[in-house]
Amino acid sequence: MNNKNNELGFSTRAIHHGYNPLDNQGALIPPIYLTSTFTFPTAEYGAGCFAGEQPGHFYTRISNPTLALLESRMATLENGEAAVAFSSGMGAIAATLWTLLRPADEIIVDRTLYGCTFALLHHGIGEFGVKVRHVDLSNLDELRAAISPATRMIYCETPANPTMQLVDIAAVAKISRQHSQVTLVVDNTYCTPYLQRPLELGADVVVHSATKYLSGHGDITAGIVVSSQALADRIRLQGLKDLTGAVMSPQDAFLLMRGLKTLALRMERHCSNAQVIAEYLQAHPAVEWVTYPGLASFAQHELASRQMKLPGGMIAFELKGGLVDGRRFMNALQLFSRAVSLGDAESLAQHPASMTHSTYSPEQRAEHGISEGLVRLSVGLEDIADLLADVTQALDACA
Repeated sequence: MNNKNNELGFSTRAIHHGYNPLDNQGALIPPIYLTSTFTFPTAEYGAGCFAGEQPGHFYTRISNPTLALLESRMATLENGEAAVAFSSGMGAIAATLWTLLRPADEIIVDRTLYGCTFALLHHGIGEFGVKVRHVDLSNLDELRAAISPATRMIYCETPANPTMQLVDIAAVAKISRQHSQVTLVVDNTYCTPYLQRPLELGADVVVHSATKYLSGHGDITAGIVVSSQALADRIRLQGLKDLTGAVMSPQDAFLLMRGLKTLALRMERHCSNAQVIAEYLQAHPAVEWVTYPGLASFAQHELASRQMKLPGGMIAFELKGGLVDGRRFMNALQLFSRAVSLGDAESLAQHPASMTHSTYSPEQRAEHGISEGLVRLSVGLEDIADLLADVTQALDACA
């Protein structure tokens, strides 16, 4: 899927794309359009806007100049045709699913998903007549067997939250394209377009919780959808405008664009710090297992090396004492903050079974590969020596 990308690099586009200061009274930083509605020069112009025949903004729930600039930058970074901004990642996911699925449709989803996505599927659209089928998408034969004439969507995260399992996007897209009625949607939150671009690998739609790495500063909630122009228009005019109303504020769009300017630099540091910590954990005698795409021991290491530019900033691991030691470890941390979310400058630690994935029952967590003792680390931008010292003393507290 080709956007009108020029030869400028990733960070250059993240900083400059779509904006000329000389067209905005010389303002180096794009202005924030804090308005809910827009005036029309004529009644005919306004009617044309509402009919979709006239380009222009007429109500911020649908579009706004500040959001439009953010959307154009996200589209070029993901190499998509268009993007739609939302007030949260769940707003982006919900709007996409509600727009593209109808009663009696089937959605095939990966074995493991973020807890709120799981809840949306099983306590939301699943109760409105959409059949939800969990399939291990690393098993392509299982996927082929699961697709039926009623299948309308394949949905996955890669890496999955919190197990870190990967999906071979290009292989799944090849299967998806054999069924014209199927849309492949990939949650790219863990990677961002700096590490992975699913549209280039054959996906139809990319969704993000932009609260995380894209913003990077833990001060907003935001979501993004990137796709073809036609799909983006549908999701904007149905999922955003009518079905969810999950509108991003212009102020948050401004803050998100500020975060994008340093995305490449931040991701490099997140990944380098995480690699060191993952290797340290793997070698520690108190650790039962570590799952991180940058480790040679990672079961899908080859796929990670092929599909991702770098292995990311997220680590899942379990101590030999299971849940008891996992809690001791978390409570002993001094520099890592005990908090959900991820992708902030600050390093974070959380316990999925009792926090982000508590929407799963214990039986469902076992079925979907989320152990009760799993600890998830979001490795931040602090000095690596300080992070290692904190992890070391927390592990010592479990001894």
